[in-house]
Amino acid sequence: MKKVLLEMEDQKNNYEQKAKESLQKVLEEKMNAEQQLQSTQRSLALAEQKCEEWRRQYELLKEDWRTLGSQHRELESQLHVLQSKLQGADSRDLQMNQALQFLENEHQELQAKIESLQGDRDLCSSDTQDLQDQLKKSEEEKLALETRVQQLQNLLQSQSLQLQEQEYLLTKKGQQIYYHKF
Repeated sequence: MKKVLLEMEDQKNNYEQKAKESLQKVLEEKMNAEQQLQSTQRSLALAEQKCEEWRRQYELLKEDWRTLGSQHRELESQLHVLQSKLQGADSRDLQMNQALQFLENEHQELQAKIESLQGDRDLCSSDTQDLQDQLKKSEEEKLALETRVQQLQNLLQSQSLQLQEQEYLLTKKGQQIYYHKF
C-alpha cells in the first residue's frame, strides 16, 4: 500500500509538473498573442494615419488641379487676346506700308512732272519757279510724311515686339503651369 501511495504521489507530482509546463506554455502563447495583437493594432493605427494623410494630400492636389485649370484657361484667354492684338498690329503695319508705297508713287509722279516741266522751263520760267516751289513743298510734305510714317512704323514695331514678348511670357507661364501640374 505504501508502494502504491508512493507511486500515486509520484504520478501526482508528474501530473502537476506537466500541468505547470502546459500552463506555462499557454501563458507564453497568450503573451505572444497579446504582443502580436498590440503590434497589429499599432500597425493598423499607423496605416489609418497614413491613409488620412494620403486623403488630405489627395484633396490638396485636387484643389491645386482646379486652380491650375482655371489659371490655364485664363492664360489661354490672354494669349488669344494678344494674338488678336498682334494681328491688328500686323494689319496696321500693312496699311502703313501701303500708304508709304502710295506716297512714293506720288513722289515719282511729281518728280516725272517736274522733269517734264523743267524741259519746258525756257518757255515758262515763271511757271517753273511755281512748280519748283510746289516741288519743294511736296518734298517737304513727303519728308514730313516719311518721317511720320517712320515714326508710326517704329511705334508699330515696338508694339509688335511688346506683343510678341507678352505672348512669349504667357506661353512660358502656361508651360510652367502645365509642368507644375505633373
